[in-house]
Amino acid sequence: MSENVEKFSKRGLRTSYISTIIGISLVLFLVGLIAGGLFGLKTVQTQAKEDLQGDIFFSPELNISDIKQVQNELASWKEFKNVFFISSDKAMDEFTGDETAKKQILSIFEQTNPLPPTIGYKPKEAFATKEGMLILKKKIEQAFPDEIEEIHYDKESVEKINLGFKQFILLFLAVAGLLIIVAVAMINNTIRLALYSKRFTIKTMQLVGATSSFIRKPFLLNSIWQGISSAALGMVILVGLFVTVNNFLDSIEIPFDPKTLSLLFLVQLVTGIIITFVSTWFSLNKYLRMKLDDLY
Repeated sequence: MSENVEKFSKRGLRTSYISTIIGISLVLFLVGLIAGGLFGLKTVQTQAKEDLQGDIFFSPELNISDIKQVQNELASWKEFKNVFFISSDKAMDEFTGDETAKKQILSIFEQTNPLPPTIGYKPKEAFATKEGMLILKKKIEQAFPDEIEEIHYDKESVEKINLGFKQFILLFLAVAGLLIIVAVAMINNTIRLALYSKRFTIKTMQLVGATSSFIRKPFLLNSIWQGISSAALGMVILVGLFVTVNNFLDSIEIPFDPKTLSLLFLVQLVTGIIITFVSTWFSLNKYLRMKLDDLY
C-alpha cells in the first residue's frame, strides 16, 4: 500500500514538474516572439532607411569620365551604403517607364535625350535622417564645388520613413511591455503553484533544524534548471513556428540566421532564469516565514 502511495506521489511530482516546464516554455515562447518582432522591425527599418536615394547633377561641361571619377571618390566614403552611376539612357528609362512615353519625349527633343548622366547614392542608416541627409549634401557640395550643379533628394520621404517607424516602434514597445508584464505574472503564478504543493516539505525541513539557506539551495538550483529547460523548449517552439510559416505561407518570408537565433535564445534564457529564480526566492521566503497552522 505504501509503495503505491509513493509511486503515486512521485508520478504527481513528475507531472507537476513537466507541466511547470511546459507552462514557462509557452510564456518564454511569447517573449521570444516579441523579441523576434523587435529584431525584424529593426531590420525592416534599416532596409527602408538605406533605400532612400539622393541624386547628384553635374555641370554640363563635365564628361562621363569626370563624373565616374567623382563616383569612385564618393564610393570610398563611410557615410554611403551604395553609390552608383546613372547614364542618360537609364535615367530616361526610369523617368518614362515604358517605350511609348520614351519615344514621345525623344520626338519632342528631336531624338536628343534631355536627361543628363547623374550619380545616385544611398546613405547608411545613421545618415538616413533629415539632419543626416542635409549633412551629406553639404559635405558633397564642399568636396566638389566646381563639378556639382545640384543635389536632390525627397525630403518628404525621409521625414515620413523616420516618423512612421518611430511611431510604430513606440506602439509596438507599448504592446510588448504589456505582454511581458502578463508573461512575468504567469510565470510567477506557475512557480508559486508548484511550490505550494511542497509547502509541507519546506516547513518539515525547517522544523528539523535546516537553515533557510540550506532549504533554499536545492529549490533555487532547480529554478535555474527550469529556466534553462523552458528556454530551450520555448526556442524549439519558436523555430518550429518560423519554419512552418516559411514553408506554408508563400507571401511571408521570415529571415532568421544563426546570430539572430542565438540572440533570441539568449533573451529567452536570461528572462527564464531571472524570473524563475526571483519567483522561487520570494515564494520560498513566504513559506519559510509562515507558521505551521497557516499552511493548511
